[in-house]
Amino acid sequence: MTSPDRPADDRAADDRTANERPAEDRHANDRHALVPVPSFGPSLSNDDYTLRPVTAPGDRIVEFDFPGVEVGTAEYAEGPTGATVVHVPAGARMSIDARGGAIGLTYGGDNYAHAICLAGGSLYGLGAAPGVATELLRREKNNAGWEHLQCVAGAIIYDFAARDNAVFPDAALGRAALLAARPGRFPVGRRGAGAAASVGKVEHARTEFAGQGAAFRQIGDVKILAATVVNAVGVIVDRDGTVVRGNYDAATGTRRLPQLDYADAFAGGAPTTAPGNTTISVLITNVRLGDRELDYFGRQVHGSMHRGIQPFHTNLDGDTLFTLTTDEVDLPRNPTRTGEDSLTSVALGSVAAEVMWDAILSSVR
Repeated sequence: MTSPDRPADDRAADDRTANERPAEDRHANDRHALVPVPSFGPSLSNDDYTLRPVTAPGDRIVEFDFPGVEVGTAEYAEGPTGATVVHVPAGARMSIDARGGAIGLTYGGDNYAHAICLAGGSLYGLGAAPGVATELLRREKNNAGWEHLQCVAGAIIYDFAARDNAVFPDAALGRAALLAARPGRFPVGRRGAGAAASVGKVEHARTEFAGQGAAFRQIGDVKILAATVVNAVGVIVDRDGTVVRGNYDAATGTRRLPQLDYADAFAGGAPTTAPGNTTISVLITNVRLGDRELDYFGRQVHGSMHRGIQPFHTNLDGDTLFTLTTDEVDLPRNPTRTGEDSLTSVALGSVAAEVMWDAILSSVR
């Protein structure tokens, strides 16, 4: 559908420009990617465009060796906004850790999933997950028997603050992301659900674009894949304490931790932190863990993310982590200590926390 308040020729030209625009144009991750101030007034949305999903993964790819896991992305360039689907065709046990004051979450089952759909578009973007489920039903030849049900979980970020329209990921975009899913590659940067992600929202004028990140590590037979869409109040911090994205002061050419700005609030100079923030993440391992172990493994890694995102889990964030296991290998055991694991679930969580920090940093590098 096109907008009724403009000449048809102009609308067609707008549609061609938006749909044919190379995806790379908006993904050039320059060093100072400041977010323009949105109007938040009446604006164009899905019905005003002829939307066509863009599924090209781009040239920033994190490779991973995790058989049975596929990843696909799709975007509407008109937003930009998008969806990222992590598909585990055989299914995997799952734990969900949701924290913060602005959580947007949907799931077909709270302890099992065949796919995770991460999307922009705030609560409207929750509609992308049913598109994934519908495509999986089609692949099951519409067999709706209990044992054939395809469980899809989803979470969203509020990315309207980084653009001047109300385009959102819908069922068609979720389906397109699943159809684009491939093994061994994870598009990072301003791709998929991270197309309009932003960070460092102490003041809107200092907010910068971020994106989605991923990292993979294998130790022996143990595999860990971490992915995150960083759209936080906080800034992204390197391991040496350097702020690498967010809260950028164009006048001085510097970034600093939001804590320094918030300290000024006690002297009457309170910053105007914007609502509508979320970091949504996926963590997958092949290690066989009990339900309780899986819960605490996810909580440990989710809690560790405050090192790379500061602040994190605020009342203005809706942070969610989906933790999955394909239950393929046992934790290695120490032969000299009967009945004890040499690599306990706590140790696994410690390693996975570092992998997740790598994923956070890859969202902007």
